[in-house]
Amino acid sequence: MTAPYKAIFWDNDGVLVDTEQFYFEANRRVYAEHDIELSLEQYKQFFLLESRGAWHLMDGKGYSEEKIESLKKQRNGIYAELVSTEDIIVESAAQTLEQLSPHYFMAIVTSAYREHFEVIHARSGFMKYFSFVLANGDYARSKPQPDPYLLAIERSGFAPADCIVVEDSERGLRAAKAAGLDCFVIKTEMTADADFSKADRVFDSLGEVREVLLNLVS
Repeated sequence: MTAPYKAIFWDNDGVLVDTEQFYFEANRRVYAEHDIELSLEQYKQFFLLESRGAWHLMDGKGYSEEKIESLKKQRNGIYAELVSTEDIIVESAAQTLEQLSPHYFMAIVTSAYREHFEVIHARSGFMKYFSFVLANGDYARSKPQPDPYLLAIERSGFAPADCIVVEDSERGLRAAKAAGLDCFVIKTEMTADADFSKADRVFDSLGEVREVLLNLVS
């Protein structure tokens, strides 16, 4: 592992904000209205590992593409309401960003749609710490493909060896590694049972990551 780094590429959901549970809940509610039980294990597999969603579970319903699109909009509305009203900021996130920002170039690389991202951060106060944000739609292929992080490298102007990624999911780790980047992983309740064997380091909290990154520039 090369250190010190010059740039940090942060994942968003599960790292800086605790929103994954609400995306699961929004999906679960919509599926339940159509007599489909979306389990947490299915959510982890289809969303957090495979990054393909679970609309295929409705294949037997005979719904048109227009119907599925309407269900997605319903899901998105529920999710937006949840993340705009619930307590979603990860403990120590503000302190971490404030302390690291003088020492590192920082950007967010997320699989979230920008409309959701903007709702999430309308009240976080975090955007002042980041040089740019890459969200779903800014790149051709989402995580676990390397496209988001390859674009982040290009946009930042730094060499891959100068950059560290902070992720919480296996798909994020795979994307970072495929882009040739070192990657720290924070285990969460949603991702604790994933395969993080290729991570450079695995942590239990954001605070632990902060201390390591501060020590690298001390």
